[in-house]
Parts: sequence; structure tokens; C-alpha cells
Amino acid sequence: METADPILQSFLKYTSVEKSSSKHTINSYFLDIAQFAMFTKEIDLKENAYNWPAVDANTALLYVAQLQEKELSKASIMRKTSAMRSFYKYLLREQLVSDNPFIDLKGAKKEKKLPQVISINDVEKVLDAPLDYWTSLYALEKASKQASGQFSARRDTAFLEILYSGGLRISEAINLDFKDIDILSKTIKILGKGNKQRYCMLGAPAIKALKRYLRLREQHCKVSEIRTGPIFINQKDGSRISARSIQRNFKLYVAHAGLSPELTPHKLRHSFATHLLDAGADLRSVQEMLGHSSLSTTQIYTHITPERLLEVYKKAHPHA
Repeated sequence: METADPILQSFLKYTSVEKSSSKHTINSYFLDIAQFAMFTKEIDLKENAYNWPAVDANTALLYVAQLQEKELSKASIMRKTSAMRSFYKYLLREQLVSDNPFIDLKGAKKEKKLPQVISINDVEKVLDAPLDYWTSLYALEKASKQASGQFSARRDTAFLEILYSGGLRISEAINLDFKDIDILSKTIKILGKGNKQRYCMLGAPAIKALKRYLRLREQHCKVSEIRTGPIFINQKDGSRISARSIQRNFKLYVAHAGLSPELTPHKLRHSFATHLLDAGADLRSVQEMLGHSSLSTTQIYTHITPERLLEVYKKAHPHA
């Protein structure tokens, strides 16, 4: 029934077309708004559509109270109320309601959590793990299996090197095509969230790993596809590699390197930002490289590590 509501469908179309939101964001909006609609179902249902103007500030407060009773996390409550606030902002713009009942709703304050990062030493362990893992796994196997292991090792090493070198999201690295990479200028063109374009850097280790992988990739592609299409492919059919494959292999590498099983590929992005700032990079430049629209989003990485604090103290304090 919620999928048939014309006003909700109009909002989702607006979010997709005009706001260029991802499918994940649109789906989250739908689920959160539909949940609220079911909460107010007994008073709002009219001929397969909701009477959205009937919702007032008191209804919004009661909804948040119900979410709190269900012991949802603060982050979940904030997300759901934010979705409703955005929805009613759209309805107000379209003159479908006279006010936004969620506009003054404070809700639960979201806890600020520092992003989890790993040390430079542990980053090196992760980046070395693919080659070591596949080499040791197929050491006593036939040449064909060793070749297969080498392909996975070189591909995943290049993938992880690019993640850390440029601070990319997993989806951004997966979607890289040949046209996006310029090895000579050591840059990558990224189409990030909201279809925003930015350029990221390729460090020397990333370029080295990428060149080694591309030599093996040529053996798995048709001549016409050697320098076209997706950078990171599956061995068997040459299709673009999936996030699930990367995450599955990453767990193997983390275990092989003896690191925490909670480590994820995305934490390489967190570590990229933190390591740059620890080394003295300015916040605005890091914001650009991460593709954050707001500087406040990047500021979460300005937490000071004990090592950096000690370094600053030794340099600045006269009796250090």
C-alpha cells in the first residue's frame, strides 16, 4: 500500500532525479517514511493514500517516543526523524502541507564516535597480505592454480593500495574504469556520492601494484578490452568485481596477517585521512580528497593520536 501512495512516490522520484541520491539512500527514505505511515495508519489512511497534512507536531513527538520505547539506537532514531524532516520539507515546498511537524523536533542527540583507524604498520601488513596469502596457499599446487592465485593476489593488492593511497570508498574503487586513471599524472577521477566528481592521488606503491596487476589482467581479456572497461575484474568471466568478493577476500587477508577481525576495507579510508592529518596535511585538502561536501564531516578525523601529541610536545615544549 505504501508503494502506491502518490505523494511518497513523487518524493522518491524527486530524491532520485533532482537530488541524485543513491539507490541505498532512496530505499532508506522509503522504509523510514513507510514505517511512520504505518504508525499513523489508523488516522491517516484514505483510499490507498495517506493524509499527510493531518500529521502535527504532537504526532511526531509520539512517534519518536515509540521509537525510544523500542530501544532503538540514537543513530537510528536520528536517521528516521531526519528522513521525515526531509520528506515534509519537500511537501512544504510543493505546497502540499502548511508546516513541517518535524522541523523543531530535537530527537535524540547522536553520539559522536571517532572513526576507527589502524596504524601505518598494520596498514603495511594488510597491503602485504594478499600476495603472501595466495603464494602460501598454492605453494604446492599445479602451475595453473599458482597462476590463479597470483592474479587474485595482484588484483587485490592493487585494489587495497588504491583504497589507501586515494582514500576511496569501496564502491568508488570497484567502479573505476580505464578512462578514470591517469598513471602519468598519478591521479584518479572519481564519481562519488551525489555524482560529485573529484580527483584522488596515486602514490608510488599504488602505481607499482597497479602496473603489476594490469599485466596479468591483459591475459584475461579480449584484445579489444585490454585497455577498456572496468579496472578490477573477476578471473573467470572478466566482469567487474563485486563488493562482496572484495570483503570476503579481505577477511582472509586480515586473518592471515593476524589482525583484528573487526577490520574492514573502509577503515583504510579512515586511516588515510588520519595519517594525512597526523603528518601535517591541512583539513581543507583532506576534505577535497575524501569528497566530503562539508568541512565538519572531515573534522572528525582531527582527533589527536598519542604519538602525534608526544611529537608536538617534544618539538614545542622547552623542557621536553
